[in-house]
Amino acid sequence: MSSTESEVRSGAHAAADRAEPAPAAVSPGNPALLGITGFLPGGLTLGLWLIGYLPTALPGGMIAAVSVSSGLFLLIATLWAARLEASTVSAVLGVYAAFWLSFGFMLMGLSNKWFGLTSPDQAPQVLAPYTLAWLIVFVFMTIATLRLPLVFTAGFVFVDVTFALVYANVVTGTSVFATIAGFTTFVFCAVYAYILFDGLRQDLGAPELPMGAPILR
Repeated sequence: MSSTESEVRSGAHAAADRAEPAPAAVSPGNPALLGITGFLPGGLTLGLWLIGYLPTALPGGMIAAVSVSSGLFLLIATLWAARLEASTVSAVLGVYAAFWLSFGFMLMGLSNKWFGLTSPDQAPQVLAPYTLAWLIVFVFMTIATLRLPLVFTAGFVFVDVTFALVYANVVTGTSVFATIAGFTTFVFCAVYAYILFDGLRQDLGAPELPMGAPILR
């Protein structure tokens, strides 16, 4: 074989190597799907408790749902989003993780008479500042994320309404506020379930569902 022919063949092989398509990039995934999936059991359990389906005087059964299912898996999703440098997603998931974990700790404290409680009548003194603080945080998050699609804002607004109603129930002792808060809890769970449904469909190749235009652009 002549040197010229060898060079031609070598050049052809090199061109073929260059023509080979690059391997497809691996998707980093969507941590919000894990976060919302973990969120829903805690949210639904909270709604059932608020409407009186679960015994109000015995909240201990909620601890597993709100701390492990919601709090722990939202924390994992938060770290996942942070690793992807998705700061806003990480912040939103992190706020929900912090709430559910702290709520589980609060329930353990109330069930075991921590925080200096000597009688159940003192529980509102502990719950009032707790619910008010989280109401302020979630209202702030609602305002700060108005550039998100409308469905996300709707979810935040119903969370805000729920916390306002729970705070009113804690301060006044009027049970109707808790009952209404239970139903608004189911509403924001339905909103987040819609977001989860859309995310799962998109991950499997389906087109995006309507999300609504953001309030701010």
